[in-house]
Amino acid sequence: MSAKPIETRIADARSELEQTLEAIEDKLNVPKQVGELTTRVRASYERNPLPWIIGAVGAAVAVAAVVAWAILSDDD
Repeated sequence: MSAKPIETRIADARSELEQTLEAIEDKLNVPKQVGELTTRVRASYERNPLPWIIGAVGAAVAVAAVVAWAILSDDD
């Protein structure tokens, strides 16, 4: 058996449970997670905007291609 008294082990278990619950609550806090993601994306863009610009252009080309395909396809 452990040398720690039962009260100390109970206090340690409660502290660990509290930390776990706080971590879960933090992960499930959607507004906070969105804010952190926004901050990371903004910082990434400010450090190097070229990949973001290339991605945006690629997405625009893909959308234009889908629209053109939908309009010009012969699915009558």
